[in-house]
Amino acid sequence: MAIFKEITPADVNRVGSFLNQVVDIVQSDISGSGISGTSTRKGYEQFISQSATSGLFQTVYDQPADLQTANAVADFSVGLFYSGTVVQAAKTGETSTGLLLFSSQTLMVREKIDTYKNYAATLLGNADSAFYAPYTSADSADKIENALFIDFKRLFKRDFLKKETFAMKFYTSASNTSGNPVANNLSKTSEQGPVIVTDAGANTIDATVFGGRYGNLVNATNTAETLGLLFYDAGTAILDFGKIVSGTQELRGHISSVNGTRVFTGSFNQLLISGSVDDVVNHVCSTRFSSGSLTGITFQNVTEINSMTVACRASANEFNYSSNPTYTDSQNRIVVIEAGQEQYQTAFSFITSVGLYDANNNLLAVAKMSRPIQKSLEKDLLIKVRLDF
Repeated sequence: MAIFKEITPADVNRVGSFLNQVVDIVQSDISGSGISGTSTRKGYEQFISQSATSGLFQTVYDQPADLQTANAVADFSVGLFYSGTVVQAAKTGETSTGLLLFSSQTLMVREKIDTYKNYAATLLGNADSAFYAPYTSADSADKIENALFIDFKRLFKRDFLKKETFAMKFYTSASNTSGNPVANNLSKTSEQGPVIVTDAGANTIDATVFGGRYGNLVNATNTAETLGLLFYDAGTAILDFGKIVSGTQELRGHISSVNGTRVFTGSFNQLLISGSVDDVVNHVCSTRFSSGSLTGITFQNVTEINSMTVACRASANEFNYSSNPTYTDSQNRIVVIEAGQEQYQTAFSFITSVGLYDANNNLLAVAKMSRPIQKSLEKDLLIKVRLDF
């Protein structure tokens, strides 16, 4: 039978602390080149239309995606605002129920619109709302009509992202040689027009909106140029394609179509309409982040640690006896006292464990000592038990 002592509220102290971890996503992981030619980016076939197949997003892993030890780092997807310029220019009509119609040369436009609406519903509280960068802007020039969505996984985001630690290197132009588009530059690694996207200045924004705390993503060399949004609690970055991609540059390559693969030639905005989600994500990830071993995206995450410290006190005349049956002999004499020395020697014990119980004597937690602690009439002990959760 254990020896019990009641813990009072004064003996319990609750505190909170934070643990930061630097997350570094290298370019080759985003591009999917990985190691030994094995892809670190994985798509999921969710859209099928005749000969065209595609997913609604792709996942970037920190190792080749087919390894059991691979960890999913982030999801990349594309979204279009339903009344944006690009969508309205491609629309051929609308049904009586509000369904937008598009030509056979377009692909997955409605799915891209739905993706945008899903993020708007989650982060803005209204599926029909548009994202603006800066967040509080009402200027139509700041509306994010064509968006790149990056969702960081819980394993790397942890509880939330730390403000003013986010940075991303992105190439605004596709591959060029002497100013002329390269054949198949849709899949050719680019290092043209690099821009560093950061959340510098986010600490000055002390506001919480429907999607949680947010910051504006800006150009590191010109912080007055806002390029997107970052939602810290959700772990979601939203980049405005209209500001981070050269919309007039000609792109060439092969994309999906309802009749099979076809050759595409046009601007990035046309690719958003003509290509599938996989086509756009493949182009963005495999070319605009380069494919080297340098950092593509980095940030610090935050893990919130709640701690409870319980002060377990033993005064001089407490816990000097053990309830272990071996503490007494067959005559019920305390074995640590020599025979005939009862008037001169006092009992003592060695404390090895502390158990925390609820009001119904149910054991909740056990703390083990690194070594036994001697307890006697000459000692007052204070043992602090810390629980992290």
